[in-house]
Parts: sequence; C-alpha cells; structure tokens
Amino acid sequence: MNSLDTKASLGLAFLIVVMALVLFVPAWTLRYWQAWVYLALFATSVGAITVYLTRNDRALLGRRTRAGPLAEKENTQKAIQSFAQFAFLAVFLIPALDHRFMWSDVPIYAEILGDILVALGLYTVFRVFKENTFTSAIIEVDTQQRLISSGPYALVRHPMYSGAFIMLIGTPLALGSWWGLLALIPITAAIIWRLLDEERFVTKYLAGYAGYCTKVRWRLIPGVF
Repeated sequence: MNSLDTKASLGLAFLIVVMALVLFVPAWTLRYWQAWVYLALFATSVGAITVYLTRNDRALLGRRTRAGPLAEKENTQKAIQSFAQFAFLAVFLIPALDHRFMWSDVPIYAEILGDILVALGLYTVFRVFKENTFTSAIIEVDTQQRLISSGPYALVRHPMYSGAFIMLIGTPLALGSWWGLLALIPITAAIIWRLLDEERFVTKYLAGYAGYCTKVRWRLIPGVF
C-alpha cells in the first residue's frame, strides 16, 4: 500500500471513529442499533467507493484526500468549510442526544427509509465520481480540466451536493430521530453557501461554464433550486 492509499484509508478510518464518538458518547450507550447499522452502511459504501478510486481513478483519489478548511485556497471557502464541519457533526449529535433522552418515537419503516436515502445519496456521489475525474474536495480548476455536462450533470449543476443532501436527509431518520431533522437547516445553508461561491469561482476560471449554467437551470434539486 503506497502513501496515497494509506492516506485515504486512514482518512476514512478517522472519519468513522469521529462519527462513532459523536454518536455513542452523547447517547451514553452502545445499545444504539440504529447507529451501528448507519456506521456499517456508511463505512461499507464509502469504503467501496475508495477501493473503486484506488483501482480506477487514482488522480481523483488524490484530489479527494486534500480536504478541509486548511486545504482550501479561497478564504471564503475556508470559512464555509469550517462552518460546514460543525454543521455536519450536528447531524449526528442531535440524534444521539435524542436517543439518550428519548425525545422521538420514529417507526422502523422510517428508519429503514433513512438508510435507503443514505445509500442512494452515496450512490449518487459515486456516479458523479465516475462521470467527473476533476471532482476535487476543494474549490479549484485544474489546468487540464474540461466542462462536464453529461450524466448527473445534465440534470443539476452540482450533483455531488445533491447526493450529499439526500444522504443528510436520510441520516436523522436512519438514526431514529425526528429532532435531528432540525440539523438539516445549518448544513443546507452551508451547502448552498458553498455551491454559490463555487459557481462564482468556476464561472471565472472554467471555459464554457457560464453557457452550461444557462442550459442546466437547476443547481441542486430539479424543479426547486
């Protein structure tokens, strides 16, 4: 295993550990089967995507391992990423507290629906990765980058964020929490803030993007936004 593979594997392992801590410590119990199912589903799905990139698109794997506020080149994106990290943790923290204090009574069919949405969201992200090798984790335009308007990009301008949004909607349900849906407010704000600033940047540096925006009207959700 080379350094890139090691970095990707350790990054995923670190993320899973952080998610587990944010779920089980506030819940103050390991008897939280919804969290175990969620972590298994997330780790398996993201792990499979990582293996695919390792074997088929190592350039994209390298782009995805450069992530977080410190990796961003634009000051605005540094601020957005910092806010988004805390908003992301809230998506897990509130359901964990909900489980501990038993605020919600979510039927099992809703929890299963949540897991389905999580899987669907991650599959959408995978489709984006297959379509666009320049899907960096930070806002940048590579010197060899070309405009992608096929596949999921023919439906919305930011399909990776659409996939993430689907996953995030499913997360509180999968974790058995109605109150956790409130955490969608700040994380949705972070996604919209990021994609609007990204469009400003990409329009300036990627040839043809302005014309693409006139062709594909919707940014995140067809018929809505």
